[in-house]
Amino acid sequence: MIHENPSDVPSRMRASGLDLFYGQKQALYGIDLAIPKNRVTALIGPSGCGKSTFLRCLNRMNDLIEGVKVTGTVELDGANIYDPRIDTVGLRRKVGMIFQKSNPFPKSIYENVAYGPKIHGIKDKATLDGLVEKSLRGAALWDEVKDSLNKSALALSGGQQQRLCIARAIAVEPEVLLMDEPASALDPIATGRIEELILELKDTFTIAIVTHNMQQAGRVSDCTAFFYMGRLIEFGNTHNIFTNPREKQTEDYVSGRFG
Repeated sequence: MIHENPSDVPSRMRASGLDLFYGQKQALYGIDLAIPKNRVTALIGPSGCGKSTFLRCLNRMNDLIEGVKVTGTVELDGANIYDPRIDTVGLRRKVGMIFQKSNPFPKSIYENVAYGPKIHGIKDKATLDGLVEKSLRGAALWDEVKDSLNKSALALSGGQQQRLCIARAIAVEPEVLLMDEPASALDPIATGRIEELILELKDTFTIAIVTHNMQQAGRVSDCTAFFYMGRLIEFGNTHNIFTNPREKQTEDYVSGRFG
């Protein structure tokens, strides 16, 4: 873990004055948060506090929900992703997402990983083969599946399916990976593999991860943002948030007094 102040690291994404409404109900209030480049940022807080909603703001997944209104800005490399001229397909190529429940396509392992590059116009078999291998290696899955690339992805174990989803996300070479509780449905051994993988991936990607698991946040993240009732209460390097938080609410949460 890197014990620096997050503000000392260049940011890859930055939310400023971000409010989100589901119809009349406000779910996020004035969020100001910079996601540091090539670091793992954990988003923690009790259920319903807004952390997953905030995560989905970072690649405009909330656009898919009827009646959602977002005000404020989210910048990726200095450009506001909520600018009406932004191409959301291109945005989601740059900002990939891994969900709580692994969701491989009912296709072969190979086709799962090649899907994104094909959509983005790559047709050459040798290029696709190389990207599939590179992505599966990047997701620490290649050695387990290299002899069964044409088998159905649905035949893989839960932990393997989740690593396949990570391979699928990185095959289009994004800048940012968003992970919404990526290990919550997995057993401890598979969870350990995912956590090791996250630590390896941050050399290449900027990562934001929602987790309910305090120990996991402590193990994998460099900085931690604590959300409560739609507000960002505190943000800092993970070591400080867990050992010397500035806010009483943060201290109560990380020490298990509520949540």
